[in-house]
Amino acid sequence: MKALLALEDGTIYQGDSFGAPPPTDGEICFNTSMTGYQEILSDPSYRGQIVTMTYPLIGNTGINALDVESAIPQVRGLVIEELSPVTSSWRATGSLSDWLLEHGVVGIQGIDTRALTKKLRTSGAMRACIAPASEGAEQAVARAKSAVYEGVDFVREVTVPKSFDWDANGTLSGKWIPENPRSAIGDKDEIGNLFQPPPQTERRIVAYDFGMKQNILRSLRQTGFSVEVVPAETPAAEVLAKKPDGVFLSNGPGDPATLEYAKENVKQIVGQVPVFGICLGHQILALALGGQTFKMKFGHRGANHPVKDLRSGAVAVTSQNHGYAVDAESLPPEVEITHLNLNDGTVAGLRHKTHQAFSVQYHPEASPGPHDALYFFEEFAKEVDAARAKR
Repeated sequence: MKALLALEDGTIYQGDSFGAPPPTDGEICFNTSMTGYQEILSDPSYRGQIVTMTYPLIGNTGINALDVESAIPQVRGLVIEELSPVTSSWRATGSLSDWLLEHGVVGIQGIDTRALTKKLRTSGAMRACIAPASEGAEQAVARAKSAVYEGVDFVREVTVPKSFDWDANGTLSGKWIPENPRSAIGDKDEIGNLFQPPPQTERRIVAYDFGMKQNILRSLRQTGFSVEVVPAETPAAEVLAKKPDGVFLSNGPGDPATLEYAKENVKQIVGQVPVFGICLGHQILALALGGQTFKMKFGHRGANHPVKDLRSGAVAVTSQNHGYAVDAESLPPEVEITHLNLNDGTVAGLRHKTHQAFSVQYHPEASPGPHDALYFFEEFAKEVDAARAKR
C-alpha cells in the first residue's frame, strides 16, 4: 500500500507500508544502531513512539523468540529505507513484516531515513503519523498534530500487573554462546542455540518494572541475583517489607517528571538498601535525590555513544535510548556526577556521596551490544555484599 509519513510541521515523505496497515501516530525518533532492530522494536522504552532506523537495510535476519526484550513489539510504528525481501538466519522463526502484522504495528519503507534524521536533529522531536496515501497529506498532517505523547504515563501501560520471581530455576537466563564443535559446553535448545547455565543465586533483590528489558533480568540473574519483579506503583513500604538485599530501578518509556509515585517510593528506599538504576531508573533516582530532568531536543538512541567515567578517566562505548536527561545544575551537593556523555556533556551517571545509590543513563546490558559497561552489574553485587556485611 502506498503510504505517507507526515510530521506535525507539515513535512511529507512518501513510501510503501508493510506490517499492519496504516494509520498510526506517535512521537517520531531515530536510532543510529547498525544492528539489533528486533531488540529495539520490542524495548518498552519506545512505547508511544515511531522509530526511524538510520541503517538502510532492515529485516535481513528476521525475527526469533530469543532476542526480543518483551513479548510484543512496543513501538507505534517503524520507518526504514528498505525492507529486506529475504530472511536469512538459522535462528529466525519468521519475517519482520509478518511479526509486525501479527501485532498490529505499522511500518513504512522507501523513506530517505538519513534526510529524515537530519530533519529531526535540526528541528527536534516531533509528532508524526503514518497514513494511507489515499488519506491525503492534509489529513495526515492533522493526524500527526493530534498525536499525544508528552505528559502521558506510558509506564502504566508496560509494567507488570503483579509481582513475580524471575527465572527461579535458571532456564531463561543462560548466556548465549556461539557453538564451537571442539568445546560445546552448555545446554542446547531444539534449534541449536547453545547456552552457558547461570551461576547459583547469592543475593536477593527487588526490581521495579517501569518497562524493563528482558536482557536486564538475564544480566542480573547471570550476576548471581535472584530477582522479584514488582509493578511500577508498588509502595516503598511493601518493597522494604520483603527485606531485599537491594533494589533495582529499570528502564522505561516517557517523561520521568510524570512519575511522582515512583519518585516518592524511591525517596523512601534510598538509604535503606543499595539502589541501582538504569536509564529511566537513573532519571527517577535523580528526581528522588532532589534533582530535575528535562526533555532533550532529539534524544540519544544508538549503540555508539562515548561516555567518560570522571573518576577513572576511562571512556566506554555505550548503547543509549532516552529522550529526557538529568539537569546537572539541579543536583544537590550530596550527589556526585560520575559519568558524562562526551557527545554533548549531559549527565550519564551519578552516585549519592553517603548512601549506596547509583545509576547510569545508558544500558550496561545492551543486547546485542556493546558490552563495555556490563561491569555495572558486578558493581551492584559488590554494593549489596558490602551492605550485607554491615548487618
